[in-house]
This record gives sequence, C-alpha cells and structure tokens, in this order.
Amino acid sequence: MTYLQAFQKYEKQLARPEELRYVFRYGRKLSYTDFILLLNTAITKADQAYLTEIFNRLSQDEPAQYIVGETEFYGLTLDVDARALIPRPETEELVALILAENASDDLKVLDIGTGTGAIALSLAKAQSTWHVLASDISPDALALAQQNATKNAIANIAFTRSDVFSNVSGNYDIIVSNPPYIADFEKVDMAKNVLDYEPHLALFAEDNGLAIYQKIAENAQSYLTDKGKIYLEIGHLQGQAVSQLFQHHFPDKRVSVLQDLAGKDRMITID
Repeated sequence: MTYLQAFQKYEKQLARPEELRYVFRYGRKLSYTDFILLLNTAITKADQAYLTEIFNRLSQDEPAQYIVGETEFYGLTLDVDARALIPRPETEELVALILAENASDDLKVLDIGTGTGAIALSLAKAQSTWHVLASDISPDALALAQQNATKNAIANIAFTRSDVFSNVSGNYDIIVSNPPYIADFEKVDMAKNVLDYEPHLALFAEDNGLAIYQKIAENAQSYLTDKGKIYLEIGHLQGQAVSQLFQHHFPDKRVSVLQDLAGKDRMITID
C-alpha cells in the first residue's frame, strides 16, 4: 500500500480529512514537497502505525493542534494543549489592528485572559519597547503562556493571576481582551472538537456571554491612562450589546465595531 492509498482510506472516514495530512506532515517534520514525493511510495510499518494513531485521535474529535502540540500565530510558534484555547486566525486581525494604530514607544499594555499568551506575546515581540502584562484567572493557562514566552525568547512581558482586574495595579495605555464570550445556550451548536477538548473556563461566560465584558466596562476607567484605548474580540452576534455596554461606561470615548476578513462583527475599539 502506498502512502496515498493509506491516507485516502482514512480520510473518507473523517469529518475534517485535511487534518490527517497536516498532523502527519507536522509530526514527521516533512516539507510540502517532501510529503508530495512520499505519497506514491510504499508506506512503512512505522508510518502505518503512526497514521492509524493520528486517525484514531482525530476520530475522537481531538483538535489537530493539540495532537501536534504547537500552532502558528502571528509569526510565533506557540505550544498548545488543553490548558488554554487554541488561538484563532481572527485574533491575529486584532493584533494587527493594535499594532497599526499604536506606533508609540514605551506603551504599557494589559492583556486580560491571555490563555496561550498569543495576543500579549505577539504585541511584545513586535514592539520590544512596550511593557506587557498578561493576566489570566487560570494558573494552568498562565504557566502555558510563560512557557511560550520562554520558547519565543520574549522578555518584555510579565504575568499575573487575576480575575479581570482583581490582581492588577497601575494604568495602561492599551487594555486588550479576548475573553470567554459564549453563552451556555450556544453549546448545542458547537463543534465537538471544541466542546469536548478546549477548556470551558475560557469558552463560556454568564449573562449570555457578556459577563466578562461587563466587568471590564465597569472597572477599566480606573486602569486606563487619560488617552488609553481598549481593544476587544467579540462573538459575531455581540457587536451591538458589547458596544452599547462600553458606550454607557465611556460616554466621552468613541466606540467602534469592526468586522473580520469574513465580514463578521469581531472587534470593538474604545478610544
């Protein structure tokens, strides 16, 4: 049996067949060209066993990124596992927006709910003169974020365990958050690879998914500099609710709802 025949045998049984080749290539550290050249050769016993193992895990809806243990995010390679959510491509758009709108040196940045550290580490890497504080309520997530800071040799970042602002002090030029924002009633529509494997603490929030935004809106004024800005990622149906919430608490600031590349409401800026 060739590699191609082995892949085809398994792929037709998977809901996301492209993940099988992705995990195999990553695990075997094959370039795309090397992988293509391999397809029409006879599969080895070791690779047949490896392919079967990958198939079995994907069949149980385990996320491909958790299987390989890494993912790419804004030029960084981040370790990922069940301690934190897998960073999404839409969040890269939030990072790009912050960097495009803030070119100043020596800014202080607070990332609330850092997870893997994706946002905080990307900003710190791109702007080495910024001072970034990454916070999370989960000690396990914080340990993973610190692991990723070491992995990517990023030094201008600190970490704190905090429930929103509960263990944070000082004033910040930028507050950014991609908090839990899924309502409990939305569980029925969620993919099993998310619902069964990614941490619920980082997915779900009370008050129809708005609880963390409410905490940020009510308290952020005490932690912002005079010209400070807030950047948020939101669920694609939350634009109106979250923008009204922040406009109420920040009547003198401009609140804007921005769309992602798919045209869905995805980001809110308060400046």
